[in-house]
Amino acid sequence: MATTTATKQKAKAKTKVSVSETFLYKVKDRKGNISKGEASGSSAAIVRAQLQKQGYFVQNVRKKPKPLFGSGNKKVAPSDIAVFARQMATMMKAGVPLVQSFDIVAGGADHKGLEELIIKIRDDVASGTGFAPALRNHPRHFDDLFCNLVEAGEQSGALETMLARIATYKEKTEALKSKIKKALTYPIAVVIVALVVTAILLIKVVPQFAETFSSFGADLPAFTLFVLGLSELAQTYWLYGLAGAIGLFFAFKELKLRSPKFAYAVDRYMLKMPIVGDILYQSIMARFARTLSTTFAAGVPLIDALTSVAGAAGNLLYRDAILRVREEVSTGVQLNMSIRNQNMFPSLLIQMASIGEESGALDDMLDKAASYYEEEVDNKVDSLSSLLEPMIMSVLGVLVGGLMIAMYLPIFQIGQVI
Repeated sequence: MATTTATKQKAKAKTKVSVSETFLYKVKDRKGNISKGEASGSSAAIVRAQLQKQGYFVQNVRKKPKPLFGSGNKKVAPSDIAVFARQMATMMKAGVPLVQSFDIVAGGADHKGLEELIIKIRDDVASGTGFAPALRNHPRHFDDLFCNLVEAGEQSGALETMLARIATYKEKTEALKSKIKKALTYPIAVVIVALVVTAILLIKVVPQFAETFSSFGADLPAFTLFVLGLSELAQTYWLYGLAGAIGLFFAFKELKLRSPKFAYAVDRYMLKMPIVGDILYQSIMARFARTLSTTFAAGVPLIDALTSVAGAAGNLLYRDAILRVREEVSTGVQLNMSIRNQNMFPSLLIQMASIGEESGALDDMLDKAASYYEEEVDNKVDSLSSLLEPMIMSVLGVLVGGLMIAMYLPIFQIGQVI
């Protein structure tokens, strides 16, 4: 009897969740009307049976073809991982078993790639692998910090609490990242649009005016001659300029990836940039405080927690500084003193760490510091956006308006002579 039960449990553990797929169907109703649509199911036979139960005469059922370019919506973003952590925390807090929680979360996932990822993790866990080792099989989606926290939750028997903390941490860090991207991408996107519009005017519009000016038989203003010269350069070398810009972009990415010195110099320069550098600095402080608070509250030893914090710093200068803090803490120096010795952290963060160490509530004080710096980033991004909008409109006005003035200036001069 015991052998039979063990065999059934083993077979159950090996059973995999069937992945729902999308099928296209063509059916006819009882009145002879033909209709087409989509239906989800694990196989064409099941979809056909479902349609027949609804009273349809099934003419054709076939799997929906994959997109020609790309593999569809399969890329799992960090925000999807945050949603996964939050849903798993909710399921386990409600008392749902771990494997069943995977089934429920996978079934409710709108993202195809996330659904497949959850099913793979579920299969590993169902076969006897621990939750943390199953996550480590997917390093692209789950970093060491995520896996270490889950492992700490499994060992302490408080996995649902740990998942809730991880979910909060991921949600706040992703919100912070989106603010930084907003601060950086908005002006860059507008500058690119301005350059594209200017290039189109120089390549397509200005030459039309140049043909008209050639019939005037009079000297053109210096400003108009300057713009016509730019137009000739743009028409001749625009393809080289575009290829050079794309080449510089990819060369920059590769150089930053392959050369530690270059990446170090870029991170140092980014922190010195006006306005943007301050936003990056505040975000690093928020990330430092948030990560250290989460790991320390999870019961991770401070030295190990600082290792995770260094990996999540997002800046090479501060990664090295945090590693130096770790070395000092490992020799017995207090955290607030080792942070102060680096001369790279604000006094507020140092004071909060000092109060937290003295009161025995380091994680709580660091959480408050993280919330403060996250709010600072939010305010500075809003201020930057409101400051950039009139500046960008002015730049666009000067570029486009300047080109138009240069083109119409000879016409105005001829009108005055007449």
